[in-house]
Amino acid sequence: MNEPTNIQIINQNGHPAFVVIPYDEYVRTFRKTPRIPESGNIPNDVVWLSIDKGYTLARAWRDYLGLTQTEIASRMGISQAALSQMESGEKKLRKASLEKLAKALGVTVEQLRG
Repeated sequence: MNEPTNIQIINQNGHPAFVVIPYDEYVRTFRKTPRIPESGNIPNDVVWLSIDKGYTLARAWRDYLGLTQTEIASRMGISQAALSQMESGEKKLRKASLEKLAKALGVTVEQLRG
């Protein structure tokens, strides 16, 4: 049996009241799952990635969702290099490319435009 050995149970009045677990275990178990608002809004985390790191919204969304360029490129049926160029923001994306990228990320076109 693989029982965790790094867990500590703290009793209060003779009954279990708290459990202490290693931080890495906590992060794996309870990490914040990225959420795509149904309202069409852009999460603060995405906005801050765009502002603080200078990412395009496409790159900020991908980073926020924890996806790699390879994963998104595969969903779009393009190369990773092509996606990298799209994320760079050097060229304005065609409507069809923007729609394809939005679908691959699971967001709306408006959420990619800002």
